[in-house]
Amino acid sequence: MNLISAPADISSKDLPLRADLRLLGRILGDTLREQEGEDVFQLVENVRRAAVRFRTTQDERDGETLEQMLDALSPADTLAVVRAFSYFSQLTNIAEDLHHNRRHRAHLKAGTPPKGGSLQLALNRLEARKIDSKTLQAFLDSALISPVLTAHPTEVQRKSILDCQLIISSLLSGRDRVDMTPDDLAENEEALHRFVLILWQTRMLRTAKLTVRDEIRNGLEYYRYTFLLEIPKLYANLEKQLETRFDKDIKVPPLLRVGSWIGGDRDGNPFVTHDVMSDAVQYHSALAFEHYLNEANLLGKRLSLTDRLVEITPEMRKLSDASPDKASARDDEPYRRALILIYSRLSATAAQLGHDITHPRPVDPHAQPYATVQEFIADLDVMIASLFKHGAVYLAKGRLADLRRAAELFGFYLAPLDMRQHSAIIEQTVSELFARSGCDTLLRSSRLREQPHTAPHIPENSNEEGRGGVGQANYSDLDEAGKRAVLLDTLQAAKPLLGDIEAYSDVPKSELRIMQAAADIHRRYGRDALPNHLISKTDAVSDMLELALVLQQFGLLEGSDTLHINIIPLFETIEDLRGGAAIMDALFSLPWYRKLLASRNDTQEVMLGYSDSNKDGGYLTANWELYKAEVELVKVFEKHGIELRLFHGRGGTVGRGGGPSYDAILAQPPGSVNGQIRITEQGEVIASKYSNPEIGRRNLETLVAATLEATLLHHHGADSTMPEYHRIMEALSLDAFAAYRKLVYETPGFTDYFFTATPIREIAELNIGSRPSSRKPSDKIEDLRAIPWVFSWGLNRVMLPGWYGYGTAVKNFVAREGESGLKQLQAMYKNWAFFRGLMSNMDMVLSKTDMGIASRYAELVEDVELRERIFGAIDSEWETTVEMLFKVTGNTSLLQDNPAFARSLRTRSPYIDPLNHLQVALLQRHRAGDNDEKVKRAIHLTINGIATGLRNSG
Repeated sequence: MNLISAPADISSKDLPLRADLRLLGRILGDTLREQEGEDVFQLVENVRRAAVRFRTTQDERDGETLEQMLDALSPADTLAVVRAFSYFSQLTNIAEDLHHNRRHRAHLKAGTPPKGGSLQLALNRLEARKIDSKTLQAFLDSALISPVLTAHPTEVQRKSILDCQLIISSLLSGRDRVDMTPDDLAENEEALHRFVLILWQTRMLRTAKLTVRDEIRNGLEYYRYTFLLEIPKLYANLEKQLETRFDKDIKVPPLLRVGSWIGGDRDGNPFVTHDVMSDAVQYHSALAFEHYLNEANLLGKRLSLTDRLVEITPEMRKLSDASPDKASARDDEPYRRALILIYSRLSATAAQLGHDITHPRPVDPHAQPYATVQEFIADLDVMIASLFKHGAVYLAKGRLADLRRAAELFGFYLAPLDMRQHSAIIEQTVSELFARSGCDTLLRSSRLREQPHTAPHIPENSNEEGRGGVGQANYSDLDEAGKRAVLLDTLQAAKPLLGDIEAYSDVPKSELRIMQAAADIHRRYGRDALPNHLISKTDAVSDMLELALVLQQFGLLEGSDTLHINIIPLFETIEDLRGGAAIMDALFSLPWYRKLLASRNDTQEVMLGYSDSNKDGGYLTANWELYKAEVELVKVFEKHGIELRLFHGRGGTVGRGGGPSYDAILAQPPGSVNGQIRITEQGEVIASKYSNPEIGRRNLETLVAATLEATLLHHHGADSTMPEYHRIMEALSLDAFAAYRKLVYETPGFTDYFFTATPIREIAELNIGSRPSSRKPSDKIEDLRAIPWVFSWGLNRVMLPGWYGYGTAVKNFVAREGESGLKQLQAMYKNWAFFRGLMSNMDMVLSKTDMGIASRYAELVEDVELRERIFGAIDSEWETTVEMLFKVTGNTSLLQDNPAFARSLRTRSPYIDPLNHLQVALLQRHRAGDNDEKVKRAIHLTINGIATGLRNSG
């Protein structure tokens, strides 16, 4: 019996997907019958059929039948149904991902570039526009493309489950790639049965909350799965294509680097300490050495070339002769001997850095460690040059070249780790540095400068810890001008303020220990291991200077003008986005800061926050304010002659800036990409993009392709339509902002509604992340983190952060400007990538909404008047939004332009809907006082299952 419904309306190119879905559905059904018995199997199958029937007919009677069936389930049967439907979604995800790979390979075989961006298509377009090799080389030399992995407080997938899924994916893929005999197919299917059985008998939920170290280790798995092996291949492919199409002398420097926040992001996470950050870098480095040693060992086994048959270079002879291996059996095998030397030196370097690595063979205890990764690369270059000299080109360009590229990309530290902290915490630290250093005179003189005609008021009885002693001036009481003055005076004098770290109060002490650890990391692993520090909630120039002052205490700002860590502001609320350009203008107008930037190649990075801006102002306004902020930043940076690098803090969901990366990059304002871009990758998005090596490489290639196109093919001149488009967007944004703020922040009782009509409190009980879901222990929406905010609205199928306010805005605009206004919106949709992307992402979000299911969650709110008032407003705005979306796009159904996703949603919706229904019933029981552990576990399983089915969580 097949437990996964393959779509009936399927094209011939998608027939393999249907076959995979049927195979996995049959195996899951067999497993369910074998393990749970015929009665449970029939129960699950009946629920599945009823759910499919209701989705197909949309008949209320079919819906009632499904509800009655689900309401009659016992707690044990509920658990079985929830687990079965969750695994349906997991297996469907596997089949769909493999089908995407299959279609991608079909395009490559046919020589037709796939949709959605590819290197092949980007290079075709560069050739068509006659971009010369000099321009292309200049782009490559200055480019930085960096996806940055971040820990995710709503990541629901256990690593054990993910590992099992990867094996199932590999087995399923093997049926495509290999011409199997009947016996091979039978053996493959038995293996699929085994791993589906393991899935079924593996616990879905974590029993303990993730620690930061757990999150670090989980993040490192994607380097094993994909990055370490696939990124060097990506470079080789890119270099080969560029040499063939443009110039054989063109070179690809290390422009693609995967970074991480995990273990360095302490904003709101008290569990990220100096020890944890040091361990993060240690874990990173250990994995890099593990990879290099494994590759060196493998190459040593394979490169059995004898110098009796090939003539090696003198440099190769010297390298071979230095080997500790003196075995006569390998006396004529210089490459093997050289690789034994390289292995021993790598081992010695790893040991010097404190890594405990088990080796498959004895190593030379007297081997000299590599002082730098460049020494390691130099040894590999000697081997590669020698192979080229005697004509072993395929060997020189194979695994050895990939190892060399890996060393160039990952160094001895693997990944650049970012630090992040909230500006208020940094200010608190600076305040105590001044207070404990006895800088009373400096602070008082700053007060006199800011108030020349009045005597400054100095608090005489300030005894708060960390805020100055009796009679002392308090830095935090200064206004912005005063803070800048005292900070600049202190920074330029390079006067040390740091005393005994143990004497400081808890928060500053933690920060100072972090900086002490950062300085140690620079000494041990090099500055590239820890290159950036972000400042959350940057809203003043002094925020940037404060961090500079803290860095200076530890030599991370050397003297007064040599900076070893990038200081990066993060603008995240609507107000901050609007003020960001002015802050940077004022900062660049300080001669001292300009001198500081000269030590960073006159490049300044700015991070823009998509999540908090959306929670603050709604979908349309947040996106428009982000776009405007970029436009204004480009102007300011051009005015001062500073290179801009933008860091986009995007989440997985559209409500947090998610959506296709290729389209998002191309929709950026002209001049805002310019060869450099960093983008966060979070939670389940990391797993979906990078757990499969082939999919991972394709996603990385897409980032490179989009950055190439956005930089070299974007129209940078004045566009006569833009002023009018901007006027319209400003008008839409004002109305959308008002509608969103009215609902979320001005409607009495909205907070109570949100906390009751979503599973937000139950999410907080899940063991799915180290970071608390709120910044402060309160029920205010303002204090709630954007990720669980979005996650909650996704689970109850409203998806409010991804659309609310748009309908009112467009309706009002068309009412004011009439038919001509509607035609302008339609022209914007057709001609402006930014607006088209906005509509496309909203279309996708709306397709996942279900107001019928959402109304069931609303029934959890016992106050009838509150429920009807707020849900009525949401439902009305949803109808208006869909209506206005169709008017602008000309479509008559959601996902009309995205048939592949429409097909996917039709396949998976019947497995998500029952989980929503069960979740509502379980929430009612749990909140009414039913403390049965099975009820609680079932709630958590439904959260996991719905997130898996919708393929996003926050």
